[in-house]
Amino acid sequence: MTHTTTQKISFAGLLITTGIVFGDIGTSPLYVFQAITGGGKHISEPFILGALSSVIWTLILLATVKYIFFALNADNKGEGGIFALFALLKEKNYKWIIIPALIGCATLMADGFITPAISISSAVEGVNNIFPDMPVIPIVVVIIVMLFVIQQFGTAAIGKMFGPVMLIWFAFLGYLGFINVSQNWEVLQAFNPYWAYNLVANVDGGFTVLGSVFLCTTGAEALYSDLGHCGKGNIRLSWSFVSGLLVLNYLGQAALCLKPGFQLTGSKTVFYSMVPDYLMPFAVAIATLATIIASQALITGVFTLMNEAIKLKLWTNLRVKYPSDHQGQIYIPFINWFLMVGCLTVIAIFRKSSAMEHTYGLAITIDMVMTSILLCFLLMLKYPKIKYVYVLIFGVFLSIEGVFLLSNLGKVVSGGWFTLILAFSFFGILFLYYKAKQLRTSITEYIPMRNVIPLINDVRDDAEIPYEATNLVFPTRSNSPNKLDLTVFHSLFKKKPRKAGVIWFLHVDILNEPWGVHYSVNEIIDKRCYYVTLQLGFKEEHRIEYMMRKIYCKMIEKGEFDGESIFKSIRGKIEEVDFKFIVLNSRVSTDNHLTPFQRLCVKAYRFVKSTGLKPAEDFGLDKTNVYVDFIPISVTKQVDQDMTEDFENYSQKIYKVSSK
Repeated sequence: MTHTTTQKISFAGLLITTGIVFGDIGTSPLYVFQAITGGGKHISEPFILGALSSVIWTLILLATVKYIFFALNADNKGEGGIFALFALLKEKNYKWIIIPALIGCATLMADGFITPAISISSAVEGVNNIFPDMPVIPIVVVIIVMLFVIQQFGTAAIGKMFGPVMLIWFAFLGYLGFINVSQNWEVLQAFNPYWAYNLVANVDGGFTVLGSVFLCTTGAEALYSDLGHCGKGNIRLSWSFVSGLLVLNYLGQAALCLKPGFQLTGSKTVFYSMVPDYLMPFAVAIATLATIIASQALITGVFTLMNEAIKLKLWTNLRVKYPSDHQGQIYIPFINWFLMVGCLTVIAIFRKSSAMEHTYGLAITIDMVMTSILLCFLLMLKYPKIKYVYVLIFGVFLSIEGVFLLSNLGKVVSGGWFTLILAFSFFGILFLYYKAKQLRTSITEYIPMRNVIPLINDVRDDAEIPYEATNLVFPTRSNSPNKLDLTVFHSLFKKKPRKAGVIWFLHVDILNEPWGVHYSVNEIIDKRCYYVTLQLGFKEEHRIEYMMRKIYCKMIEKGEFDGESIFKSIRGKIEEVDFKFIVLNSRVSTDNHLTPFQRLCVKAYRFVKSTGLKPAEDFGLDKTNVYVDFIPISVTKQVDQDMTEDFENYSQKIYKVSSK
């Protein structure tokens, strides 16, 4: 399956890439120098040139070298992002890699709360340059609510505007930068990294301001995670254009700050101070559109991230919708409304973009560190002969990101606490769910299939047991036709024995590659029992009933079955034979000794499951064809409780009925 035509380098591909990939990093000029200068308070030459030099070299080293050069080459079948790295490394069976992967996911989710709020607020606040008394918060709230409401209808129509609007935005950034740089060419000396060193080493508050400098590279993760949508060629080529205009704008902002007598008046920010009065309405309008596009790109990114987490079994299955004909465009209702509430909460707590700056950057720094660790490890495994070269290179990246992380920790008291609480909460739930899944998987017990076969035959030949269905399908954890999990065995025989024309054991396997559907069928008992392995790419939609019926029809074509119903009265009268799916819902038996941590894992598992789909919806099944069977399981040593018998007498009645 192809993603889009944007995979190949073309003008259309470059335009779409400009709209999709660079929204977040491209709207950073709205608030970066505002945060660096503390609202115009710190504008000495060493401070401004040092901060500008730090911005330039951060974009060069982290955004360009790390992501554009290294990360884009570490794709998983054309897909990028932290879960693509995890999927590649998971094959090597390194258990520790789950920790940085989950931390990365948690911090990106936290960023999903903050980015739309700060980006849209910082743009809309420009309205006060035209109408000083106009309240901004209601406008921001309306835009954010509308943004999340339209997600369910798909963004294909407005998506065509993203590229042209962002192209105008970047051209406007370049224009503003040029007219200000032309009045003070001295800022070009900031390309000398000495100024960045001088800022940290000799300027008061220089180290602290690095947390604000880092805001210039928020959104760099999208250069990697959107690889599957746009292709590395388009991203690299369009970045060479975008990065130049971004740097030009930052040069212009620095030139303005160093202009004699510069100060911020009223509600003006450094960015809007660059704009001539006659262009102010246009500037506010195009900035607002650009931040809406940036927020849209982030929301889409979070949808993609959670969809991959679901397919990799790191989160329970949620309802995933496809609002357009393009399967790559997904909509996850639960995540959509969850993000909307989160964004509105950020606005309610912090109210102004200047206050939100303190919450921003910390989560992304942590995410970048996690990406660097996984990326370095992957490249070391991929190129073992030069692994020490990668250790050295990524040692530099991690050192830079470590400095930014330490600087961002200074924001904890003034707002970073919110980000940490969000990220820690998301990570805690993800990790506990993962441990619960491990606990569940580790205790799965199996019975040899050779012990199951005689029982299936005996039940099938027992005339006193009625047929339950023509085709009875059991999803199974067993990854081999030679064994069957005890939960399925329990459902088949330990209650009322189940009898069917054909019994199917279905094992669904999620591949580490994003696309593709493959299956194989193993015969257990001729025309009575089969084991099916269904392999799905981690981005494929689950349509299990459709797939099972298709497999059944292909087996009819091969002469395996006659395609008739097991029920004589309807043979030849009903076109399709019946399928019934037995979905097993295991419950930890009350006879288990659980540690406090295991109990916490079980509670987290049940909480996460409560947010997801019901078993029938989970497998893409018609509810009328599904029976949910609850099976008790043991995950620890079972209770061994002593009992003392006080009385035993089976020969006499305890009481007598007197007769009159």
